[in-house]
Amino acid sequence: MIVLTIDQRGSTYADDRVPEVLAELADLTRGRDGVVVRFERTVGDEVQGILAPGRAGAQLAVDLTLHLLRDQGWSVGIGVGQVEGPLPAVSREARGFAFYRARDAVERAKTRGRGTSVAVEGPPPGAGDLVTAESVTAESVTAEPVTAEPGETSSEPSRPDLAAEVEALLRLLAAIRARRTPQGWEVADTLASLADKPGRQRIVAQSLHVSEQAVSQRVRAALWQEEEAVRPVVVRLLAELSGSVGPEPAEPAVRSTTKKRAKS
Repeated sequence: MIVLTIDQRGSTYADDRVPEVLAELADLTRGRDGVVVRFERTVGDEVQGILAPGRAGAQLAVDLTLHLLRDQGWSVGIGVGQVEGPLPAVSREARGFAFYRARDAVERAKTRGRGTSVAVEGPPPGAGDLVTAESVTAESVTAEPVTAEPGETSSEPSRPDLAAEVEALLRLLAAIRARRTPQGWEVADTLASLADKPGRQRIVAQSLHVSEQAVSQRVRAALWQEEEAVRPVVVRLLAELSGSVGPEPAEPAVRSTTKKRAKS
């Protein structure tokens, strides 16, 4: 599962914006796949929601995160991992690894500057490669361990830290967007509202009553094409981190566990 924990920045000296952001999140998620438990206030000025593993949840997580960072009034923590079942109606009653990681992530995000206050936490690299009883054979138990000779390096490739990669790319995108001018946002928002087909910039120029050359200049200055190229990469990596990049199940697969719950 993917858990988003969102905390208002500077809330001690500002009005409570939670009702406002909840309305925005409800509007942005309406009719879209990927929401498991809708966003609700958890405590104080904090908001939390649960998204599905895989592409739909990852896409939604990236879209919501970048939307919130554009506002520069929120810190976003993304936690990936197991959630204890059965799932409750509200996220504040749920528990599991993903929630602990989202808590760690949002605390780290608070230390970042406005517009780039996002952090991602997930299972450590290689955590999915756990040895099960069924995978242990007599041959594997009795086999001599393979060690590298002095001066040699192991040919086993190291596992990528997907959480760190997702976080780095999200922060890069957020930094690009934080430096975008109002004119750049005007063009970017108009382009985003149109279908991806030839002639979009001409339509934007007509809509904004400027020349196509002016639109092209704004697109380049806003790094809009670069952002559009990177966003699918972030989604793919987050989908992989959450455990599935293929077709999603009809219902989120939440493992019930009898293990002792971890302390927060």
